[in-house]
Amino acid sequence: MADTTPAEVAELATQLRLACMRVSRRVRFESVDAVAPHQFSVLVRLAEAPRNPRELADIEKVSPPSMTRTVNGLAEQGLVTRAPDPDDGRCVIVSLTPDGREALDETRAARDAWMTSRVAELTPAEQDLLRQATLLLHRVADR
Repeated sequence: MADTTPAEVAELATQLRLACMRVSRRVRFESVDAVAPHQFSVLVRLAEAPRNPRELADIEKVSPPSMTRTVNGLAEQGLVTRAPDPDDGRCVIVSLTPDGREALDETRAARDAWMTSRVAELTPAEQDLLRQATLLLHRVADR
């Protein structure tokens, strides 16, 4: 097999990026989610640990006012609670509620079911190829 040219690597990278974006979008928007995609991402972060809105904004790469709106929406739905920060009375700590955990679990299950149904339509050889590609994609993401 001949060496891959820089142009071929660039084209592969572009096509891979586009395919990953399409799969991600389809998983987020075609499965029936209990919460909006941006809210789901915040619930995932809060399942790891309670955080203040500034930390959440930094992690999610959004503005603090945008995160405040997201947290307010989640709080109105009863999915998170806000409590005074014991180290800084001017701040709040946002935590996942039991209903928030349930919404997170339901959304994950719906997304997994959507993806499982698509992968099940592939041949065993195609599934094996995806298994190998998944390992490579993890390596790419971890760099």
